[in-house]
Amino acid sequence: MKIAVVILNWNGKQLLEQFVPSVITYSQEADIYVADNASTDDSVNLLKQQFPQVHIIQNEVNGGYAKGYNDALKHIEADVFCLLNSDIEVTQNWLTPIIEEFQSNSNTAIIQPKILDFKKKSHFEYAGAAGGFIDKYAYPFCRGRIFDTIEEDKGQYDDTKTIFWASGACFFIRKSTFESLKGFDETYFAHFEEIDLCWRAFNAGFSTKYIGTSTVYHVGGATLSALHPKKTYLNFRNSLFTITKNADGFLFGIIFIRLVLDGIAGIKFLLSLKFGHFLAIFKAHFSFYANLNHLLKKRKQLPKKKNYYKTKSIVWSYFIRKRSIY
Repeated sequence: MKIAVVILNWNGKQLLEQFVPSVITYSQEADIYVADNASTDDSVNLLKQQFPQVHIIQNEVNGGYAKGYNDALKHIEADVFCLLNSDIEVTQNWLTPIIEEFQSNSNTAIIQPKILDFKKKSHFEYAGAAGGFIDKYAYPFCRGRIFDTIEEDKGQYDDTKTIFWASGACFFIRKSTFESLKGFDETYFAHFEEIDLCWRAFNAGFSTKYIGTSTVYHVGGATLSALHPKKTYLNFRNSLFTITKNADGFLFGIIFIRLVLDGIAGIKFLLSLKFGHFLAIFKAHFSFYANLNHLLKKRKQLPKKKNYYKTKSIVWSYFIRKRSIY
């Protein structure tokens, strides 16, 4: 099985210098690529000088995560792609259980390893933790992380489990699956595009797995901080895009409740004097309305929808019932 580890980079010279060595050391089974999203720093020269064994793909524009990977993966021949954030430290034998799962289960199309926090290695990391799920209103949560509650890793998720979505921070996918799903939706730019892809894979009958015997450490927020309003905008807008395209059931009822819940989140930001985040939700909704007709057309073209959610409302469970552990 031929694996390509593909790191997307945009002006991340320092991250490449820090984290590429662990990828080289512990990924002997794979070919390693850096897909550069038209960086203006010295990233490419650094790679050429310090890491000549790394293959470089230079994208013409910075199209974000979605377009960046769509463009780069067209140039790579492999059975499996590993899409790896530039702020990930990998560990010894991290690829072994991943390869074994792909080889033994032909329906496994997407895999995520255990993702721990690079800054606090005893705990899970926000972006993916021990595998993702989603509620009826497209609010994502993970084993090991629900909203801002992060669990300590005590071996409770050292298993192999079918999940709903895998984190884009470390995302394995068969090339054949990626191509059959026509890659990421490039209108997303960044955030939620991996959930959209996993949702489309789920509706098409593919399986997404979490492998807890493979571990990586993620810095998180190295490209765009959680405190940045743009991240709020992309998360709220793209989640609305995703549910419109992929959700089963009475769509407009689901969207209406989701918009109400978003409105409550916006009021909370306003009362906390976080005006940038309040405006980000406002702009996200207007972008959603502007794109609604296009999204509904996409919905008709995608596979038949399936029942997708594990819990009806993670918001109710977390904030009202005070359930903070998966």
